[in-house]
Amino acid sequence: MPLFSIVTFGCQMNQHDSDRIGEVLGTAGYDPAAGVADADVIILNTCSVREKAEQKLRSEVGRLKRLKRARPGLVIGVAGCVAQQEGDRLLGSMPDVDVVVGPDNIAELPVLLADVESGAPPRVRTEFDLDEPRFLQARPTPGSVRPTAFVTIMKGCDERCSFCIVPTTRGPERYRPSSEVLDECERFVEAGVREITLLGQTVDSYLDPEGALALGTEAPRAVQASAPRRGAQKTRDESQFPALLRAIADRVPELVRLRYTSPHPRHLTPSLVRAHADLPVLAKHVHMPVQSGSDRLLKRMLRRYSVAEYVERTDALRRAVPGLTLSTDVIVGFPGETREEFAQTLELVAERRFASVYGFKYSPRPSTPAIKLGDDVSTQEKSARLAELFDLSESLRREQLATLVGTTQSVLVEGVGKGARYTGRTERNEIVHFESNRDPTGLVLDVVIREAFKHSLGGEPVALAPRPDTFRTAPRRALPVL
Repeated sequence: MPLFSIVTFGCQMNQHDSDRIGEVLGTAGYDPAAGVADADVIILNTCSVREKAEQKLRSEVGRLKRLKRARPGLVIGVAGCVAQQEGDRLLGSMPDVDVVVGPDNIAELPVLLADVESGAPPRVRTEFDLDEPRFLQARPTPGSVRPTAFVTIMKGCDERCSFCIVPTTRGPERYRPSSEVLDECERFVEAGVREITLLGQTVDSYLDPEGALALGTEAPRAVQASAPRRGAQKTRDESQFPALLRAIADRVPELVRLRYTSPHPRHLTPSLVRAHADLPVLAKHVHMPVQSGSDRLLKRMLRRYSVAEYVERTDALRRAVPGLTLSTDVIVGFPGETREEFAQTLELVAERRFASVYGFKYSPRPSTPAIKLGDDVSTQEKSARLAELFDLSESLRREQLATLVGTTQSVLVEGVGKGARYTGRTERNEIVHFESNRDPTGLVLDVVIREAFKHSLGGEPVALAPRPDTFRTAPRRALPVL
């Protein structure tokens, strides 16, 4: 049988797509290769959110060119957002590429590969499934899964932030029927998955195309009473995402933890806050991108919320779930950002005490409105601001981790990490390493935290119960993430 290898660039959505690519190829008669050097087909699943990701693609294709010279039958495919963005242009700039396939055309990959392998010229398929959206369904089996899994509930984005290329590469928002989402969650849990992360470009804007979920209309009284007049929360939900969370909790009560990424602040509505307060399965951690601490820049970014609204909504969430941690995204060097506005961002990060900050230097992306704003912050200044942001974030992270030394945390064990120690995450998303003389992968353990590292914790399990057979995991082919 022909062998395939997948190299993944970028976010959780890309990792999820790579898993589905692997399943599609497996069904078509391909087997996973031990590595790129052994593969007959190599798929590069790409990201185009930042320019650096495209540069990685070009470097990887350049490296594979030498392998293809030695093995002319090798097929190189490019999938993902760069494939969607560039389409036929990729063939002109990268003549060693044989197949270009967009995120909505993954199911067609075996046919495209068969054409190329039969001597056809390079094939390109980058068509959005706007009229009849399709979502590839995961088919997990016991013994084939990790303790954690991704489930896509939507794709595309309607927000149109001025810096973001996602609406171009992923298209407008299309939602997966709630029955499919619930069925897939159930299949994963039956196969041994303990934690599920729901995926979407703006995951909390979800609307059920089947109309089977309720749309909340009232805010909890406690939130209404404490909300300030200026920037006060809307009392009507803009999505059915909270109802979906409740439906998953009802359908699969055996699920240990439920997470989601990546949400938009304007959909952090009272009903979503109430769902966090009501559902123990929801992890005590939310990633909520803010992007800037300046209202002027948020308007230029077309984010559609103010700093006051962001603070108000995340405060409501923290009041509803004591101990909940927040992480965020920040862009530095956005067109027109002054030193004073960057200082406002630092002030917001310090005041919000984010558990982690994912910081990025602004880079102009094709077909985005921000291109018209120019790029007037120098590369050197962007680097300096990013370093300053990371210094602050690191100090906040160290302080937060240090407070956990001596406490007992509930840790879902994900497998073996660095140094042959086991690793897992707390419900607040802190990474914990510990040693064990038996394999506890898939178990939820109470771990006493003994030390705090730069980005993680070290601990010692209180007790290690025998691991149920239902949570055994088989060795799994690793997909490199660049």
